[in-house]
Amino acid sequence: MENLKYKVVKTKKQYFEYCRMLEDLVVVKTKSKEEKDAIELLTLLIEKWDEDHNTFPDANPIELLRHLMDVNMLKSTDMANTLGISKSLFSDILNYRRGLSKDVIRKLSERFKVSQEMFNKTYKLVTPLNSHLKDASAMNTRKSLPAA
Repeated sequence: MENLKYKVVKTKKQYFEYCRMLEDLVVVKTKSKEEKDAIELLTLLIEKWDEDHNTFPDANPIELLRHLMDVNMLKSTDMANTLGISKSLFSDILNYRRGLSKDVIRKLSERFKVSQEMFNKTYKLVTPLNSHLKDASAMNTRKSLPAA
């Protein structure tokens, strides 16, 4: 019997190794049939691990983003460049002042190889209109509040 090149992911070390391998394969411009098959298989194995070991089912997208940045040792500047946005906009996103756009969600999903649904969850934003109130926030919208 022939040895399998890829096996079911059982350890974090193996998971990160497969993620790195997948990333290397994805950046290749022209792919052979074997490379396309490897991409498909690695994606399935990584998604299975993610599904079984997802520790972020209730995490808001910003908590998830911060965690992924920590794990991948990325700085805000790196992420702003990767996403093609300004450092100040990225800072606003991390500090709950701005929401994630569809384009940013798509780019985050591609960068970290996770489902877009992980970043497409509702979370509370702090708006300038009510930031003077204790624990004031709004659900990704701005409201006109009567003067106090």
